[in-house]
Order: sequence, then structure tokens, then C-alpha cells
Amino acid sequence: MDMLKLPKMIAFGVLGFFIFLFFMGTYFIIDAGERGVVLRFGAVNRVVAEGIHFKLPFIEDIVRMTVRVQKTTTKTEAASHDLQIIHTTMVLNYGLQPEMVGETYKTLGLNTDVAEKIINPSLEESFKAASARYTAEELISKREALKTEVRNYLKDRLAPFGIIVVELSITDFQFSPEFNRAIESKQTAEQHALRAKRDLDRIRVEAQQKIATAQAEAEALRLQRQVISPELVKLRQIDAQLKAIDKWDGKLPNVTGGAVPFIQVDKEK
Repeated sequence: MDMLKLPKMIAFGVLGFFIFLFFMGTYFIIDAGERGVVLRFGAVNRVVAEGIHFKLPFIEDIVRMTVRVQKTTTKTEAASHDLQIIHTTMVLNYGLQPEMVGETYKTLGLNTDVAEKIINPSLEESFKAASARYTAEELISKREALKTEVRNYLKDRLAPFGIIVVELSITDFQFSPEFNRAIESKQTAEQHALRAKRDLDRIRVEAQQKIATAQAEAEALRLQRQVISPELVKLRQIDAQLKAIDKWDGKLPNVTGGAVPFIQVDKEK
């Protein structure tokens, strides 16, 4: 009796296992920051958001695509307007538009293929196009303008593929040794010219100060000459005589034949 029940128990166990697998295959979970591309017989059927969802077992498959911000780094080279070769490193932060994930998968495949197939080539193309409009020196001084041009080009280039440009960084410029030496020589010459200009300005200011001082002194002397008059001369003579009287001790000098100092005192009327 027990031997007859054993095959049935095994059959029920196997059947239950397949029912469990069938049930487990009817639902799936999409994590936060992802979208699920539902494929039916290999074709894109629909796109679902994060959460729990159901699918047809053995008929539908799920491809998970992240919509989080991702990063790719590209090293490239280009020629400037004055034909200088520039080597640069660019870092792009990007993401997938959630509502276009199905189209992105159709066109480019998985997330890992997006950067290789479209983003990195577009970065190189946009940098070469933008750098050709600047001289090598302008690329250094106008890096922000260059970055804006490259970013705008990328936005237009990647938008049809459902890719969002979040931020672009141009982290480094490298030029040929000859160009670097030329830049250093130019900077040195500019520093010397600036120092000479400052010295010239200082000398000019000092000369102007000396001229102003001389003019002030000349003006003061002229004013003094204008003030001097016969009355002022007579007044100073009287002042000198009064000072001599104050110093006289009342004795006449004993020198014979010498002139006796004469001080005229007006009589009272």
C-alpha cells in the first residue's frame, strides 16, 4: 500500500514544484532608480516603473534599465583654430529619460552599451567641432564658453536617444612642449613689460610731484615779492632799531674816531 502511494506523492511533489515555479515566474520587482522593459517574444512590449509587476511566464522577459545619473570619462584630442593639438579629458554625467527607456533599449541596448555606442563618440565629435573655433590660447582663457558649446551640442545630439545631459566637466588640457614653452616666454615678456610700465608710471608720478613742488615754491616766492613794499622795509628798519635799543646798556663805545651811533628820537610836540 505504501509502495503504491509513493509514486503519487512524488508526482504531486513534482507538480507542486512546477506550479510554484510557474507562480514565481508570473511576477517581478523593479528596484528604485530603475525601469523594467518588458519583452514579449524578444520585442519591446511595455515599460514599467519601480515596484511589483506581473508577466506572462515563458512568454515575457524583463530587462532592467537604470535611470540614475551615471558617469563616463573620455580622453580625446583635437586641433585648435591655429592648428595646435590639444589633448583633453572630459567627464560627462548623464541619465536616461524614464519615459523613453523602451526606445533607448531598442536603439542602443543595455545601459552598458549606451556610453560606448553613442555618448563617447558624441563627446569626441562635439569637442573637435567646438575647439576648431578657438585658438589654443583662447581654449585656456575661454574654457567655460567651450564647455557650454560642447554641452549644448551634446544635448541636441543625445536627446533623440532618450539621454539627458546632466553636467559636463573638461578636467585637463595638454599641449605640445613647443607650445608650452611659447606660452611661458610670452608670459615672461608680458610680466617684464608690466614691470617696466609700472616703473615708468612711478617715475612720471614722481616727476609730476617735483614739478608741483617747484611750482608751489615759485608761487610762494612770487607772493612774497608782491607783499614787499617801502612801508614794509621802513617798518622792519624801525623794528631793528628798537631791538638795538633794548640791547644797549647806556654806555657809549670808547673807540676814538669812530662814528657814534646816532639814534634819532622825535621830540615831543
